[in-house]
Amino acid sequence: MVALFLLSSTGVTHLSSPIPPPAARPALGPQPLPGVDAIIAVGSGKGGVGKTTLAVNLAVALAKMGHKVGLLDADVYGPNVPLMLGVNQQPRMAGENRIEPLEAFGVKVISVGFLNPGDKPIIWRGPMLHQIVKQFLAQVAWGNLDYMVVDLPPGTGDIALSLVQSVPLTGAIVVSTPSDVSLQDARKAVEMFRQMKVDLVGVVENMSYFVCPHCHHEIDIFSRGGAETMAKHFAVPFLGSIELDPEVRKAGDGGKPVVLAGENSPHATSIYQFAQTVLARVAEIKGGEGTGVIQIQ
Repeated sequence: MVALFLLSSTGVTHLSSPIPPPAARPALGPQPLPGVDAIIAVGSGKGGVGKTTLAVNLAVALAKMGHKVGLLDADVYGPNVPLMLGVNQQPRMAGENRIEPLEAFGVKVISVGFLNPGDKPIIWRGPMLHQIVKQFLAQVAWGNLDYMVVDLPPGTGDIALSLVQSVPLTGAIVVSTPSDVSLQDARKAVEMFRQMKVDLVGVVENMSYFVCPHCHHEIDIFSRGGAETMAKHFAVPFLGSIELDPEVRKAGDGGKPVVLAGENSPHATSIYQFAQTVLARVAEIKGGEGTGVIQIQ
């Protein structure tokens, strides 16, 4: 295995140079993660729809509900999870050739942002991306988790394929705003998961409406209802509408996700409703044993 992150007695120091990996061994197919009960991927067809914001708040909300939760930041090119959780340490070793995930607000978390801090970009091709996903899954000491939330990068590229090749996903969430531009790409994300035989937890409409702080009327800045219509078209569950709220942005930028205010907070209500719907859908999928996964050659 190519060492993309280096382990030492003081912890994980940095990422190694992108050396081409050796010839691939025969694929064994997706392998379950010991101790992890459900793996939920959060994806989107395009960037800028609040995918990471929802992934972070979903993970923290599940933890506040009493569940054991992990958050894997697989958005290698734009690892924003450390900022949104207010974490900037480096992981430490957890035994031989394993690293201990960091923890924030009851969520175990790993991100390239911990290993490659600052503004230096990661410029890797597909094989390197595949290796980092495998390492984050297999070489991180996740322990026992009820739910692992995986924040995917936007689009339908290498990392989503690598994730499906590596572990059996319980299901995937597709995030979209109601605008036609966003929905056009969200449909591609839905089709990607379908082609990979991954169950759709459902579609969620982010930035669905804005409540004017002065007149308290709801304003449809990016239109409204498009994601729900799309979900009906594809016959997949609709997971809810999330309000466009400046407090959500402020909380994320400040490293304290808005769901920390509790489910009775007006700024977090729609996200907690979304989290409850996700839990119900995951239980439904697991009860029916899902549709499984296929190997992508």
